[in-house]
Amino acid sequence: MRSFAPVFLSAVVAWLELAGTAQGGNFYQDTEMTWGDGRGKVVDGGRGLDLTLDRTQLRGTVTTFYLSSQGDAHDEIDFEFLGNVSGEPYTLHTNVFTRGQGQREQQFRLWFDPTTAFHTYSILWNPQHVIFAVDGTPVRDFKNHEARGVAFPRTQPMRLYASLWNADDWATQGGRVKADWSKAPFVASFRGFSADACVWDGGRQRCPEGTMEAAAVAGAGSGRGWWNQQLSDMSYRRMRWVQRKFMIYNYCADAKRFPQGVPAECKLR
Repeated sequence: MRSFAPVFLSAVVAWLELAGTAQGGNFYQDTEMTWGDGRGKVVDGGRGLDLTLDRTQLRGTVTTFYLSSQGDAHDEIDFEFLGNVSGEPYTLHTNVFTRGQGQREQQFRLWFDPTTAFHTYSILWNPQHVIFAVDGTPVRDFKNHEARGVAFPRTQPMRLYASLWNADDWATQGGRVKADWSKAPFVASFRGFSADACVWDGGRQRCPEGTMEAAAVAGAGSGRGWWNQQLSDMSYRRMRWVQRKFMIYNYCADAKRFPQGVPAECKLR
């Protein structure tokens, strides 16, 4: 018996540390398996990637899609899907790390069962925003408030990662529910990877033609697209509706966790 967590991937980001700019990416060309002893398989002619978790792996289950730089002072942007007992809703877990510091979690109950069909999960990362979206609907906007003393992931190139691992010590209802290994192997299926990014390659940055950064480097016009994209008024209202209806945890509202006061960005409008 298998449990599937199907995911469409989309990443529109400022820097990716990849071999090339991947628009309409191919998993054969644009990914490498770094761990798992054969439990990650590219399928469907490069259009899909399946990750498998079984009891022989050391690490209930978490499917992740995240960006991360390297080192102790790394930046990281997390999309994580926390499993649950059958019939209960999945939790979408988001976090943003800057200079090695996270603790910026926001969690949502998905308004659909992510195991029955593929959905598109997107990260827009540019110099002013980190926007998380599900099927085109924004759920979170982490803004650049560097001018007001809040760190923002702006200067470090990141790689895009995907993983499937066991985190039943904390992930499933706070660790109360353990993974049911009788239902293993668990499979996370990824399809439709697409990235539009400036690429850090061989110590140099290359951007898709027409982006703001590419235009600036070339001394051209204002550029287009994701480099200076932000939420429209309608998208912002949609995001606030999702947050009011489906958000189950917001670090900015957790006064017990931060007895000395919530992080500075929580106080900014």
